Amino acid sequence: MQTTTVVVGAGHAGLATSHCLAAREIDHVVIERGEVAHSWRTERWQSLRLLTPNWQTRVPGLAYDGDDPDGFMAMAEVVAFIERYARLVATPLETATTVESLTRNGEGYEVATDRGVWRCATVIIASGACNVPRLPAAAAAQPPTVESVTPMDYVRPETLPDGGVLVVGASASGVQIADEVHRSGRPVTLAVAEHVRLPRTYRGKDILWWMDRIGLHDERYDEIDDIVRARRLPSPQLVGTPERITLDLNALTDRGVRLVGPLAGFSDGMAQFGGSLRNMCTLADLKQGRLLDTIDEWVTETGGDSQFEQPQRFAPTRVEESPPLALDLARSGIRTIIWATGYEADHSWVNLPVFDHKGRLLHDGGVVTGSPGLYRIGLNVLRRRKSSFIHGIEDDAHDLTDHLAGYVGAGDGG
Repeated sequence: MQTTTVVVGAGHAGLATSHCLAAREIDHVVIERGEVAHSWRTERWQSLRLLTPNWQTRVPGLAYDGDDPDGFMAMAEVVAFIERYARLVATPLETATTVESLTRNGEGYEVATDRGVWRCATVIIASGACNVPRLPAAAAAQPPTVESVTPMDYVRPETLPDGGVLVVGASASGVQIADEVHRSGRPVTLAVAEHVRLPRTYRGKDILWWMDRIGLHDERYDEIDDIVRARRLPSPQLVGTPERITLDLNALTDRGVRLVGPLAGFSDGMAQFGGSLRNMCTLADLKQGRLLDTIDEWVTETGGDSQFEQPQRFAPTRVEESPPLALDLARSGIRTIIWATGYEADHSWVNLPVFDHKGRLLHDGGVVTGSPGLYRIGLNVLRRRKSSFIHGIEDDAHDLTDHLAGYVGAGDGG
């Protein structure tokens, strides 16, 4: 089987890429291991909603057009939106097809699947950024008497063993799961490492509205001082609810969740924690304050002080005087550990010399280094700070297909 471009993955990133390729009349196929929006269907917990408001749910050629622009989509709604997009774009799809390997074939590529081999000049990997849970080294020493769960395994509190729960990680997934599990009646301890604190709303607008308005989301990857660090930052402590609540560590403490420092390891049935909880929280508070200062400065500079609510600042994160540095898991009644410690993209099927010594894909804004005609889309801060959001895919898809069209044209002598 032959085509110009193979796109791997039929989520919003793959479909947006297909839309842009079709606009340039570049023949292509989109290969998907399951159905359209497979990860949204199968790898999210039941109560999860998007962190972004509905008005930000847009892809090239389609935008949210419902009657609740300030609401937040549940997973079934996200799947329906992506399915609708696939029909609109009329993507050339090969579903229920698993890519087994990607290799070079002369000047082009071979994409081997369980249903045959595709030969092509270019490949765009759009297989998602959250394929594999990222577990710390300490997870290998977890006591066998305690159940290990990741956000990809977690469904709802009732599916967990009876007893207390230790949630490791205080990013968006960690705080949401900790809150839901605690509200089910189980005692929850939250191990807090580096995190990004944000209010859901500020001066009468969603915080993501402000980040768009002041231009932060449009900051390019080549304008960021430490792009490697930016790409590894945890997702912000945001939750999408009809009430537009702020779910930060103070809110969790008020509800009865206990905070401890970052998990350091296990020994003799004891979970051990670092002593940096207070410093981690102070740093997150300072960064939140700097963002709010930037918003206030923008409002003043643009003459908008009378158009928005008055500035406000939020109470510092409360930390108990001496947070425990160790917990006896059995005596504390902890029967489950939920590892909300992030995700990795799965590139295990890419059989090309395009990775660094840590196994990270080498690329320049999605243009893979050392393998002409190979592209990656859908990673965190790929080309802009907004790249990981659904609405951020449009600019990235246009940029990468522009580059690909130039590459194909050069290869054809055009």
